[in-house]
Amino acid sequence: MTAPHYFHHEALFYDGDAEFVDRCSAFATEGLERGEPVLVMVGSRKLELLRHALDGRADEVAFVDMEVIGRNPARIIPAWGRFVADQNGDRGGGMRGIGEPIWAERRADEMAECQLHESLINLAFADADSFRLVCPYDTSSLSDDVIAEARCSHPIVSEGGGPEESGTYRGLPTVAARFSEALSEPPGGADEYTVTLDGLRDARDIVRERATQAGLGERVDDFVLAVNEVLSNSLHHAQEDGRLRIWNEPGGLVCEVHDGGHIRQPLVGREEPSTGQIGGHGVWLVNLVCDLVQVRSSVDGSTVRMKISPA
Repeated sequence: MTAPHYFHHEALFYDGDAEFVDRCSAFATEGLERGEPVLVMVGSRKLELLRHALDGRADEVAFVDMEVIGRNPARIIPAWGRFVADQNGDRGGGMRGIGEPIWAERRADEMAECQLHESLINLAFADADSFRLVCPYDTSSLSDDVIAEARCSHPIVSEGGGPEESGTYRGLPTVAARFSEALSEPPGGADEYTVTLDGLRDARDIVRERATQAGLGERVDDFVLAVNEVLSNSLHHAQEDGRLRIWNEPGGLVCEVHDGGHIRQPLVGREEPSTGQIGGHGVWLVNLVCDLVQVRSSVDGSTVRMKISPA
């Protein structure tokens, strides 16, 4: 099969480790035989399985631990973006990727963000020529709802046989609709504050105190920086008071900023700023600092939710 002259985004459904290794190693090997660069981003255990299966050709493949790069799912698209940009700059021809951002042990909020990511990636690489990206889904451990959503976010699916069009793929026009879906409400007892432009210092002090109490240690300053960045953007762009909500969750502290503004770019914070670019660094910086960042926006307003765990 020659490299398609478009972005090929495929959900590969497999049942257990053996099928994962067989199908993913075959996909990678086929790419290597065609002289195509291959990047694999999966969890650490499966990275080792694939390295072993590829035997003497493993050193020709780039491997990245998805548990590290994808801890915050918003960092995944920029990683693929760098891979695509490098190949476009160095050579012509196709390129291949294997990316598994979704596994059964993901927390519910992480899972929701990964599913949004899988829709957004169609938008991010709509113009990526000759890029084949396969996303493995383990049917032996993932719920039926997760598998059904994968069919909606991937234009191509495969189940043991060859790739075929997904009959339930939503298409690019629906990406903005996913981005506009409201987040779940915070737990009862979340503290809420109204923040004005003159009150940013007080807001930083509140976040610092809560982060210290939560045991964030050396990550306190990073979290204060992240929340301040979002609050500052909110107050300047929405031109109204912002709402800050803070609560503790198992293993971390969460801050949420809401305002009445409307973000019209679903890829906000997921595209690496270019050298010399003015603006567009705020949410990008927040994604680098936090363990999970969720951005949602509609005509009813915008919400940025940030979570960070102790070092």
